[in-house]
Amino acid sequence: MSTIIEGNFVNCDAPYAIVVGRFNSFVTESLLEGALDTLKRHGVTDDNITVVRIPGAYEMPLIAQRLATSGKYAAIIAIGAVIRGGTPHFDYVAGECSKGLATVSLQTNIPIAFGVLTVDSIEQAIERAGTKAGNKGADAAL
Repeated sequence: MSTIIEGNFVNCDAPYAIVVGRFNSFVTESLLEGALDTLKRHGVTDDNITVVRIPGAYEMPLIAQRLATSGKYAAIIAIGAVIRGGTPHFDYVAGECSKGLATVSLQTNIPIAFGVLTVDSIEQAIERAGTKAGNKGADAAL
């Protein structure tokens, strides 16, 4: 018989940090609401949730590193929205954000859930922030 290892949300008494970018706030606020709702539905109280608002996705790795090394949080949820435009800016921001968050998680042994949308259009972002494609902020909180 195969051994199956599956993560479960079991520590509702632990402190969690949510880092949320203000850029594209019309999307990130909905993602944040989804994450907060999911945490609370699993028994996490407001006292165990810290929301840190930052400018955007590019700043996330540094802030996540500060939070992870503080020793105060069991896990971090990163929430943002990077929408492709007509310049290479998207590639730099999305790449550095994802690579930076992965590096921080590996170096600190603190889980960082990736709830940063990297999409081609505003429509795709809206779909993933609570309409057709669910709420990726809620998914990240699981």
